[in-house]
Amino acid sequence: MSTKQRRHQIHKRLQSALSSMDPYQIASAVDLPPLKNKKSYGESSNPKTLPRSNSSNFKGITIHDANGVEWTSILSFLLEASEAALSADAIQCYNSQSSLHSSLNQIFSSSQGNILVPALHVVCYNTYQCALQADDVALTSGGRNDHSRLQKAVTLLQESFSKTLNDRKEITVSMNVGRGGRGEFSMDGSKIVGVLSIVNWLFAMYFRLNTLRLCKNLLRPVESKLLHEKGTMGGMVTYRYYVGRLKMFEDQYKEAEDHLDFALQHCHVKAIGNKKRILNYLLPVKLLRGRLPTDKLLQKYSLNEFKPLVEGIRKGDLRTFNDGLQKYQDLFIRRGTYLLLEKCKIVCYRNLCKRVWTIMQRPQLRLDHIVKSLVWLGAMSSSTSEKNDTDNNNNDLDEVECILANLIFRGYVRGYISHSKRILVLSKKDPFPKSVVIPK
Repeated sequence: MSTKQRRHQIHKRLQSALSSMDPYQIASAVDLPPLKNKKSYGESSNPKTLPRSNSSNFKGITIHDANGVEWTSILSFLLEASEAALSADAIQCYNSQSSLHSSLNQIFSSSQGNILVPALHVVCYNTYQCALQADDVALTSGGRNDHSRLQKAVTLLQESFSKTLNDRKEITVSMNVGRGGRGEFSMDGSKIVGVLSIVNWLFAMYFRLNTLRLCKNLLRPVESKLLHEKGTMGGMVTYRYYVGRLKMFEDQYKEAEDHLDFALQHCHVKAIGNKKRILNYLLPVKLLRGRLPTDKLLQKYSLNEFKPLVEGIRKGDLRTFNDGLQKYQDLFIRRGTYLLLEKCKIVCYRNLCKRVWTIMQRPQLRLDHIVKSLVWLGAMSSSTSEKNDTDNNNNDLDEVECILANLIFRGYVRGYISHSKRILVLSKKDPFPKSVVIPK
């Protein structure tokens, strides 16, 4: 298909959608073709040298919707962005798409009802994706990826968020979710039904930009109007996934587990990739709270990086735990879960003390027994046991005493430490309470 024919087809499709004012036809008409990879043209090709239609070719074209609102600027930028996408010019595609988005925000603000909500969703998603790809191209071209385009895209989506949230018409049950999980859109509908999807894309952008403090600006209005309970199931699952991650970074592990559990349980049964993403953050939270996944679960979702950690915590085997944490350190750091998994070591210490207690069958444990266990597991230097160095041995006992004091303070162990006798005196009733490690 020639460039002229393709432009004519886009023009005709958009005009037909605007004449009928069908929300889903309009959304389909303003969608972009997939942005081609420049490798499809050969490694030596430069996307900027590929043919692209000139903006002068768009002059003289006018287009209006059924209400008489002019969409000429939308068509112009849509044609430019489509040509850039087909020419593998990610930067030009983003520039045109951002202009399209800005124009649609203006039209959306003055539009009646929520007819344009699906179209706004399509444009928001395309702006987000184009910004990511344009920043990647800038990086591979020898530049510095400062996420400048993604930051500008955030401003466009924030404007879309405000225009949907501030609609005076309140959302009703009939506006909520229609057949097949698709919203009911009409000239009398509330634009608020479009909030949740835009919020989810803003969450994704904030996490990429590491500006999590801005997430609270989204949480308050959404939860005050209970919008996170009135969307499609896919939208609610995505929302709970990001909120769960946010709570995890704020050390609110109970709330994080609740949100991530909801996301996992209500995620589509065939969405294996999405379930794995949820488990990447849900499992560290559960490990800290004493809930260990089964080998079957780890095998099903190929979560092999958690296997040594789970085995180490289950057996109190600090060697296996530390080796696994070190082996997959880079992966956990990229996910942002390394420090949380490091905290899981306290559960490992607790289970090690319980194993020593089970073996000794005594309510009083000498601290040097625990020192020997740690030395054998490689969690403490063995030089002190090979040499009769009193000072170094005392340092090891002090370190173990500090670990035990922390376990007692957190409630993982019931008892007290006799510093003078270097003995841990355990409670005769439930010295290692399960309810503390695995809260209800």
